[in-house]
Amino acid sequence: MVKVKEGQTSGANLLRSRKSVGEILEVAMQFELTAYNFYHQLIPKVSKRIRYLVEEMAAEEQEHVRLLSELMAKAEIEQQLKEMVQTPPSDHRFSDAIHSLDLGEKPDDQAILQYALAREQAAMEQYSTLASEVEEGPIQDLFTYLSQQETEHKLELEKIYYETVHRGGV
Repeated sequence: MVKVKEGQTSGANLLRSRKSVGEILEVAMQFELTAYNFYHQLIPKVSKRIRYLVEEMAAEEQEHVRLLSELMAKAEIEQQLKEMVQTPPSDHRFSDAIHSLDLGEKPDDQAILQYALAREQAAMEQYSTLASEVEEGPIQDLFTYLSQQETEHKLELEKIYYETVHRGGV
């Protein structure tokens, strides 16, 4: 048995902290699909003040699913999908977000915005880190694009959150 000194990572922990690019893309697709379903099902339940936002979020998440699906279907990246990369520190939050929150039949605008902000933060961190972990090419380009998209979503949500919560409405 090999002793691991303090501050060192065991071989088993090192293996658990790595995933194939294909596995990461599968989780990302599930994350985006869950987000689309969450927002799409939320549309008839939200107040009219933020309905437009929820509709936009559903459409954007659906586009992310499409982009990930198209990328994974490309034959030229088949080998890269098998490559192992370090999982980002945000991986657990990102993976946990695959499970949607039940906000009830009449969800509060503030609760919706808080949940959406947390999802966007996790996605932004995940995609940004992954873009730096994978080799140059279409996968890195997509992670970079998705990171930028999630950053834009988060900034827009923060603005709307401030207007809704601190100013009493949009």
